[in-house]
Amino acid sequence: MPKVTGLEGVVAAETEIGHVDGERGHLIYRGYWAKDLAVNHSFEETAYLLWYGALPDARQLAALEERMRAARALPEALRRVLDALPAELPMMGVLQASVATLSGIASAGWPPSAAQAEFLTALLPTVIAYRYRRLRGLPPVEPDPSLDHAANYLYMLTGEMPNSDHAKALTAYLILGMEHGMNASTFAGRVTLSTQSDLFTAVSAAIGTMSGPLHGGAPSEVIAMLEEIGTEENAEPWLRCKLENGGRLMGFGHRIYKTKDPRAEALRIVTERLTGRDHAFEFALHVEKTAIRLLEEYKPGRRLYTNVEFFAAAIMTAIELPAELFTPTFTAARTVGWTAHMLEQSAHNRIFRPLSVYTGPMPAIGD
Repeated sequence: MPKVTGLEGVVAAETEIGHVDGERGHLIYRGYWAKDLAVNHSFEETAYLLWYGALPDARQLAALEERMRAARALPEALRRVLDALPAELPMMGVLQASVATLSGIASAGWPPSAAQAEFLTALLPTVIAYRYRRLRGLPPVEPDPSLDHAANYLYMLTGEMPNSDHAKALTAYLILGMEHGMNASTFAGRVTLSTQSDLFTAVSAAIGTMSGPLHGGAPSEVIAMLEEIGTEENAEPWLRCKLENGGRLMGFGHRIYKTKDPRAEALRIVTERLTGRDHAFEFALHVEKTAIRLLEEYKPGRRLYTNVEFFAAAIMTAIELPAELFTPTFTAARTVGWTAHMLEQSAHNRIFRPLSVYTGPMPAIGD
């Protein structure tokens, strides 16, 4: 039996939800280019597409928005759990514990439902914002039903009405974070659900997987690079020095995409639309343009393009999102894709039971 490390190249399931083609730079959500959805559609529209298989009409969208806005309120039982968790517990641990708690206080059970997916997706930003403010001695900010998903998240974090440009940029980032094929956390969630576990327990397993540094990631290193560069005038000398000393430019290149990262392409479009209204976006575009030119000069033929983390860094800097919330925010977005996969898994369920190859010692075999 051939050895396959990390299941690389092994097909574990068929799916209609998302498609990633790293060679061609394709990211597709149910027949739509993800970059087009991020630029031209709302968070709620795209979530509906992943859960229900088609973009909503006006009536369906209005009904989904109403349901999700009603689901933002923190259940009292979960509030007590959050208040009891130790302050030292990282935010990803808080999210995992919170979602596991919901399996006991929400309408869990088998099979999972789209209503559960909507409820969980609507609630997670409230959990993050509540915990973040409580740890800082700030009063929690109740959800505002007049705001869309991204704008309400920013409002609950800060207590101030968000800049509309920042909300648009965050919406695009959240859409592009919703789904990315059979990644480690999606696989973990589908495996857990395949045992006929409830949706909340399966999402808790996915969150645990996402919390690992090899998966969840964050644009922290890109932000540190941009802060060190400081000004547009310093971009070229700083980048040249880095490359000439064998350093790596953070935010460029990707394990999967061997051409332009479609998520970065979409965020660039959003960023360009906001240039002139926010210095962080304008500065990031200048650094990116300079870096691409220098990479072609120093590493010809390497096909090193901007990845999604570069523009995520520009967005996180602009909206002043604390570094500790980067991966939790990504997780709140990916919950849409996880739950879509779980609904798909339950429709044609068979428990995952792969084989392993025993390489240990054998007992003595008698005559």
